[in-house]
Amino acid sequence: MNSITNELTHAVIGMAIEVHRELGPGLLESAYEECLAHELRQSTFKFARQKPVPVTYKGLELDCGYRIDLLVEDQLVIELKSVEELIPLFDAQVLTYMKLADKTIGLLINFNVPVLKLGLKRFVR
Repeated sequence: MNSITNELTHAVIGMAIEVHRELGPGLLESAYEECLAHELRQSTFKFARQKPVPVTYKGLELDCGYRIDLLVEDQLVIELKSVEELIPLFDAQVLTYMKLADKTIGLLINFNVPVLKLGLKRFVR
């Protein structure tokens, strides 16, 4: 992973910590997504919300309704959660979105924790 990618993930994690510091745990995922998008709009980063991810099966492109919560700088896949605990299915979801979108870096962020550091997972493929 290069230094630009490290800087990008570091900056986004900082924004997520700011959102969590302001709101705390216990809200719906959509509220955290809206606030993190606001933080991203205040930065110089380009991003997309609810980015469609087509599934390709044997050359057939299927629109199955899968969406990346946030895609930053067309590099970083971000999956947001507000759940009691992260389960292996969420890891698989991020890794699959990264594979389908042909991206090498991802973040899984669970806002429903007392300290955001406990809800962060970073993925590289």
